[in-house]
Amino acid sequence: MRALAVVIGMLVASYGVTSGSAHAASSLYEAENATVFHGTVDRDHLGYTGTGFVNTANEAGAYVEFSVSAPAAGGFALALRHANGTGEGRAGTVSVNGAVISAPAFAATADWNTWAVTRIPVTLRAGTNAIRVTGATAGGLPNLDSLTVSDPRSTDWADALVDSTMERYTPATVGGWSYPVALYLMGQYQVARHTADPARRAALIAYIKAWADRFVDASGHIGITFNSLDSMMPGQVMIALYRETGEAKYGLAAKQIHDRLLPGAGYPTTSDGGFWHANSADRANQLWSDGTFMADPFMAQYGRYIGDSAQSYDIAAKQLVVYAGHLQQANGLLKHAYDASKAATWSDPTSGLSSEYWCRAVGWYGVAATEILDLIPADHPLRAQLTATVRDLVRGIAAYQDPASGRWFQVVDKGSSAGNWTETSCSAMFTLTADAAIKRGYVPAAAYQATVDAGKRGALDRISLHSDGLTYLTSISVGTNVGDYAYYTARSRATNDFHGLGAFLYFFEQVNG
Repeated sequence: MRALAVVIGMLVASYGVTSGSAHAASSLYEAENATVFHGTVDRDHLGYTGTGFVNTANEAGAYVEFSVSAPAAGGFALALRHANGTGEGRAGTVSVNGAVISAPAFAATADWNTWAVTRIPVTLRAGTNAIRVTGATAGGLPNLDSLTVSDPRSTDWADALVDSTMERYTPATVGGWSYPVALYLMGQYQVARHTADPARRAALIAYIKAWADRFVDASGHIGITFNSLDSMMPGQVMIALYRETGEAKYGLAAKQIHDRLLPGAGYPTTSDGGFWHANSADRANQLWSDGTFMADPFMAQYGRYIGDSAQSYDIAAKQLVVYAGHLQQANGLLKHAYDASKAATWSDPTSGLSSEYWCRAVGWYGVAATEILDLIPADHPLRAQLTATVRDLVRGIAAYQDPASGRWFQVVDKGSSAGNWTETSCSAMFTLTADAAIKRGYVPAAAYQATVDAGKRGALDRISLHSDGLTYLTSISVGTNVGDYAYYTARSRATNDFHGLGAFLYFFEQVNG
């Protein structure tokens, strides 16, 4: 029922119109019961809640006004459920007690049977409040189904983030074949899998599919050389679509990447079998903690959902073991990178290791390891070793959590050093890793549940809803190479960067699921 609370079919008959405390979970107001100026109550499209929806006249100034009761003043979140099959946005305004507080664009939906949600933060006074939604163009408003008023603390942030991102970008503009975009799309896939409503799930999958079809031809070929681990991570999207659609082309596309990593296929490795981060002179002989997420979950997913399971599981597990053997230190954390040749400018001449624990690189490993342990057989010969690696990693994660914010620092073990700052994507990943370890029994809840609880609060503190009805996720490190302390702490702190959006979706769907 979680996703129904904010999207298609949300809060159907069980909630009705409520007027509990100012911070009741949610109150639903059907548009057909509101005051309508220049519009009709219609029932000629599918998927509406209640007894109908409002179709306003095609004119500026047509409106729907809801009378909303709040027994105490405070902040609330509005969720306007609407459909717009015109192919163009239908701008409007939202006013509270006569004051315009937002001008949502009401972007087009796939058709008139597809419903979307626009969310807007508001402050309501105690007692009755008039919330008016008014058309701002000659097209009038989109079809309006309902208004849900809720405590912002009960917002389903995964749904809100996905809706906001799909409003900001179409599948054609969201970005090219790259791991940050694919990470976000796989986060959206987690939301789709946990969505109870079939229409909502179908819409989320259709968006992902439209992106993938930009790169995969009818025969399942992708025109990319796959000479870096980063370029292989979007293969997870191919596996997800193969699972969802059964279309052979997605399985063949995944096979193209899978076969690139098979023994004898030519992808370079260190002497002990670790995949180079990229097949290029500036990445030769290098293992980056990031790379474990880029290739290893893909291989384990391939084994589970497509085929070649024994070999695929073995490759995924071995890579985690090889990487941890070089990168994991006594404190449980992993250094960002290792150069077997010790030729890189950042590598220690004795150990070959880079100098710092960059937080997102550590997070990548944790997410990869916990997922792969879910995918490989219970009797896999490397399971015990991988479980011990995760146990040590969680110990390190807990030891370096910032007690003030619940988050983790860009350079994990130097929180008190000048210029360091708490970063959002790794904080989501660390929380997810510790939570997974508790739920799977790798570590005791008594020792680490407080770490998860504080991490959850810290990550959620970084997301908010703005007056444009869209979510904003802040303090995300942009893409990063291997460097020293000054390099990491000087990295830009972005808002709505795909590294953070994807990591947040993974975190929210697991920790809150």
